Amino acid sequence: MPMQRRQPRHQDDLAAGAREIIDANRYMTLATADDDGCPWAAPVWYAHLDYTDFFWVSRPDARHSRNLASRPELAIVIFDSTVPEGEAQAVYVEALAEELGGAERERGIAIISRRSEAQGAARWSVADVTGPAPHRLYCARASQHFILEAHDQRVAVQPG
Repeated sequence: MPMQRRQPRHQDDLAAGAREIIDANRYMTLATADDDGCPWAAPVWYAHLDYTDFFWVSRPDARHSRNLASRPELAIVIFDSTVPEGEAQAVYVEALAEELGGAERERGIAIISRRSEAQGAARWSVADVTGPAPHRLYCARASQHFILEAHDQRVAVQPG
């Protein structure tokens, strides 16, 4: 008999659950597609602002980065893959993404750097994502968030 997933019942509980998942995890999976619609999924380390803006650093020649350059629509899923079967919960996000430049890049790199340092990793600077550096800074701005309710039904939530 499959394990029953314990689910919050109220919208406020669902939003709190979404915030908890986003805060507790280090990686999100980006789902992108190329110009022909060929899908590609890629895990990336992330930081967020207000549960709406999701930041990551990638090489511009990575397949997901190339896909986003021509088709900025993407989906994101954030989940803990270490929990036992039947206990997993995830946040699903619909968003538009872009490589950041100018003041947006400075703001985003500060957000990335804070989370990186809080997790015991290195500080990031604008020089790490510009000029000859191999990486660039990206941001996905969420238009919708979803979480699973009982019986695997997606429910829209507003975590921020």
